[in-house]
Amino acid sequence: MVKVKVFATLIEITGRRILEVPAGNVGELLEKLYATYPGFKEELEKGFMILVNGKNIEHLQGLQTPLEENDVVSIFPPAGGG
Repeated sequence: MVKVKVFATLIEITGRRILEVPAGNVGELLEKLYATYPGFKEELEKGFMILVNGKNIEHLQGLQTPLEENDVVSIFPPAGGG
């Protein structure tokens, strides 16, 4: 299982701050989250940042970044504010 930490509006969508999801890579993880939580995909379409063990996936292998047991994935939706 991969530990998934979500923030801001994603907490409202999932109802939790921390989730545990089995997934082999980031893309597979997102597909499972999209299927489980209505509105999750639409929220990320506005923009997002994903970290795997504290490293931005843009500097790893993007959505193909492999995940292993006990990895921590942090998903940040677009920040709002004024």
